[in-house]
Amino acid sequence: MVEYVSLGIVMEGQKSGYEIKKIAEQTVGLFFKMSYGSLYPALNRLVAAGRLTEEETNNSKNKKLYAITEQGRGHFLEWLKEPLQSNRREHLLKLFFYDYLEEEIRKRNLQAFQHSLQNGISRMESLKTIVSKELEQLPNKDDYYYRVSVMHYGLQFFKMEHAFFTKMIDKEEL
Repeated sequence: MVEYVSLGIVMEGQKSGYEIKKIAEQTVGLFFKMSYGSLYPALNRLVAAGRLTEEETNNSKNKKLYAITEQGRGHFLEWLKEPLQSNRREHLLKLFFYDYLEEEIRKRNLQAFQHSLQNGISRMESLKTIVSKELEQLPNKDDYYYRVSVMHYGLQFFKMEHAFFTKMIDKEEL
């Protein structure tokens, strides 16, 4: 998945590994985590496969810039054309077996997860405010319809999960 996210980010233009990671954190980071330890091997694989080019800069940081090739663009677009699939959510697997845990541990873990969801909601609401202001400046907002839609989905998703965990913590009827 790191390869596809990287290709998608580089579709907009040449980027360094640092820029790819930063853009991923600021956009899809609430749904998808990417570490430098997974990013750079993925970039190397994409370069070896001919899907990205790598340009060495001779500045003090010796960073590399990555650009998408026609082969990479085609590979990325073929992946986008595939049917949508729902990802596995590990926390739901764990919750399924939570009856084996002591109540104190369950409650502590559920509250911690709920707190992280609240942080996600706050981040998404802040992002929504920023994006709304930026969209007002653009001549053709429809060019960003799907990106903005994912942001709205993320916000609604976090709110739904937060409500679910509130009921679970309070042991309300679900």
